[in-house]
Amino acid sequence: MTSRWMLPALVAASLLPAAGQAQGVIAERNISTVLAVEAAQAAVAACAERNFRVAATVVDRHGIVKAVVRADGAGPHTVDASRGKAYTSASARNPTTGMLTAVRENPAAQTLPNIPGFLVLGGGVPIRAGEEVVGAIGVGGAPSGVIDEECANAAIARIRDRLN
Repeated sequence: MTSRWMLPALVAASLLPAAGQAQGVIAERNISTVLAVEAAQAAVAACAERNFRVAATVVDRHGIVKAVVRADGAGPHTVDASRGKAYTSASARNPTTGMLTAVRENPAAQTLPNIPGFLVLGGGVPIRAGEEVVGAIGVGGAPSGVIDEECANAAIARIRDRLN
């Protein structure tokens, strides 16, 4: 009877270290500071081409600020707005315009703006390397969130070839 349980016990014991190792160190990809600065500059430049003075913030995958650029003459509120949009997009892994639509149309999403740090206004866009979110960019200061998002998308397009 002892030998009948010996093999299953050995198999179970051999699996324990593998499970422990799986919970050890993990590898995550994040946007580099160099790309974050370039993206923030590109977003501000894209909006400047349309005569809008904005701020752009790029955060890493966890919503931590990597770069901020504020156009000359941009309002003081634009820095906080861009950071809030970037944080919200990184946290939710979605563009903030889609989140704004959800808040307006879906009763279950109406409390999203109550999450500390969230700014559910258009202009926040996740930055992806393939399917993986490696950061997000937020733009604030154009006359609408749609324009802010267009400038953010222009910035991502500028760095896209270096995201993989």
